Amino acid sequence: MSRSRRSQDLILALRLVAPGTDLREGIDRILQAGMGALIILGDGPEVLALCSGGFLFDAEFTPQRLSELAKMDGAIILSPDARRVARANVHLVPDPDIPTNETGTRHRTAERVAKYVDVPVISVSEDMSVVTLYRNNDKHTLEPIPRVLARANQALQTLERYKSRLDAVAASLSALEVEDLVTARDVVTVLQRTEMVRRIAEEIEEYVIELGTDGRLALLQLEELMGGVEADQRLVSKDYMVGGPDYELEDLVGQLAHLDTEELLDLRNVLECLHLPPGTNLDTPIQPHGFRLLHKIPRLPDLVADHVVERFESLQKIMRASVEDLNDVEGVGEARARAIKEGLSRLAESSILDRYV
Repeated sequence: MSRSRRSQDLILALRLVAPGTDLREGIDRILQAGMGALIILGDGPEVLALCSGGFLFDAEFTPQRLSELAKMDGAIILSPDARRVARANVHLVPDPDIPTNETGTRHRTAERVAKYVDVPVISVSEDMSVVTLYRNNDKHTLEPIPRVLARANQALQTLERYKSRLDAVAASLSALEVEDLVTARDVVTVLQRTEMVRRIAEEIEEYVIELGTDGRLALLQLEELMGGVEADQRLVSKDYMVGGPDYELEDLVGQLAHLDTEELLDLRNVLECLHLPPGTNLDTPIQPHGFRLLHKIPRLPDLVADHVVERFESLQKIMRASVEDLNDVEGVGEARARAIKEGLSRLAESSILDRYV
């Protein structure tokens, strides 16, 4: 199963078994003792309906208690937040007609319970010392932390390279906007690169969740690399998309996210997400509204930037506007009008300088 396609339910379950949690410590104790276990994270009526026999506990959860209870053959029923032990030594009787690809008795039972009841189920293999997490139709085998950490670091290196390329095409777009030379290809290239970066970051986020407390440094690197990326994606989209009552910014972002990898590599598919007028191709000249460059001006509120775009409609008209014209816009004022005028001038100079030097 692709990491990027994991369900949110499985990701939430991974948080409960990540290093640094009491539940993970208890599972590690079971592995160190060479034992197996079947653990259900849920004690609702639908779970109890599958239980036969066992002992009612209703006791506080501790890692030591979990490893001691694992010495018995039956399943252990925990509260959904893994803070209390509800039952132990329970015999589970799921529907035998539920399909399963597992071979071991414990794993077959775990998969069937997870498919029948919407709760996380953990199976600890006694023979193989493998921990498997099931949730609905999803299955994930917990890997050794050094292996997950190595994959996270490799993904971070990939993200850094892609982010560097994104910064380059975004800077190029800024210069082209200032010179009024933008084509649809320039815009969709930025959107394509942004979506690629976002998907790599999404994969790293899942590694970080799985690493728990061991993923703190990876999380800091991820946050530094991704600072402003999603905001820039939305601003580029607002600058160029043709929206309407039935197609808004969230629809564009969602449509981009639903493109598979092969579709994303074809710029024409990204172009369709912008809903530009019929006949627009990759080499068609287009103009930005100006949201993105206005956002780069320090201390300019988003609402004021929206008013400026609403008044002038395009970046080129905003750049040609005088201080007096800008002053007439609601919420601007003379001081802010001068800041906008000077800010755009500085952005234009630096963008063109970066492009040609």
